[in-house]
Amino acid sequence: MRGPRRIAIVLASALAPAGCGAFTDPATRLAYDIEEATSRMGREDGATTTLVHPMPSRAGECTGPYRVQLDEADALVVWCYDGTGKTVSSHGTTYHRRFTETERTLILTKPAGSPLRIRFERRSGRPVIVAAS
Repeated sequence: MRGPRRIAIVLASALAPAGCGAFTDPATRLAYDIEEATSRMGREDGATTTLVHPMPSRAGECTGPYRVQLDEADALVVWCYDGTGKTVSSHGTTYHRRFTETERTLILTKPAGSPLRIRFERRSGRPVIVAAS
């Protein structure tokens, strides 16, 4: 095997040990934390848990205020702002929908460095996002 295909395989093999988290954005890392939090919940209806997700979730990323949208129509979006309120980046994913549902669309604006809290409740066997702050 020679050429571009071999180079691609070698690169993929070299990068695989770094893990998925090494190449993710704030929205995807939040979705991974949602997956982990909901996996710890009790299995009975009515069980609850609260995820406290630190922001920014990686040094040098999303260093100013930020906004998070947890959307009942499948989206999880994180906008990062600078000190003047200008959007410097935005990130989105639907990965979290494999593990949870959102009761209603929640949009939160958070000060720089403040953690995001998401409360889940198991309903009809499925974790549901019922509140966030």
